[in-house]
Amino acid sequence: MPPKAKISREMILDTVLGITRETGFEAVNARRIADKLQCSTRPIFTCYENMDELKCNFLAFAYEYYEQYVTNYGQSAGVSPYLILPLSYIEFAREEPQLFKLLFISDMDLNMAEAKDFYLESGNEKRAAVFSKTIGIDLEYGKTIFLDLFLYSHGIAVLTATGKLALDRESAKRMVINTLSAFVRQVKPDWDNCV
Repeated sequence: MPPKAKISREMILDTVLGITRETGFEAVNARRIADKLQCSTRPIFTCYENMDELKCNFLAFAYEYYEQYVTNYGQSAGVSPYLILPLSYIEFAREEPQLFKLLFISDMDLNMAEAKDFYLESGNEKRAAVFSKTIGIDLEYGKTIFLDLFLYSHGIAVLTATGKLALDRESAKRMVINTLSAFVRQVKPDWDNCV
């Protein structure tokens, strides 16, 4: 009889990803993971001290999955660079509602007592700088528009992920373009570059 395959962290994370995508992270527990891997729970707790450690590791893994989704979207969607983040965010909510809920609703690591606190989160300042440069506006205006666009896109994405709004890709794109154009034209009245 051949020896059983060793259960690795990667196998566990892939299994948790599958369960989460299918039924939500609330359904993840050691027994369910073990059933999917056709093993006892022991290998899970050999790899992870407890479920809290597994959850923490999985959140990082799921966020990497999302970042790869954004990269793939940017390479295949054929939209302007400044539309990639908001449109991929909305599309991710539509295609991966359970993962979206986990990452961007229930476990979103963003504490905004004030709108400006958005820029305390790692990476947002840099994203806003790239956005501003791409559009060709001053960084301070760009940061305001980038934040407004995030809040608008987040609202659409949350409604989409929770099943309250059903938009096809083109409708979402048109809404984001109209909103972005309105924001940018407050600073650059002749701007007509949103395609």
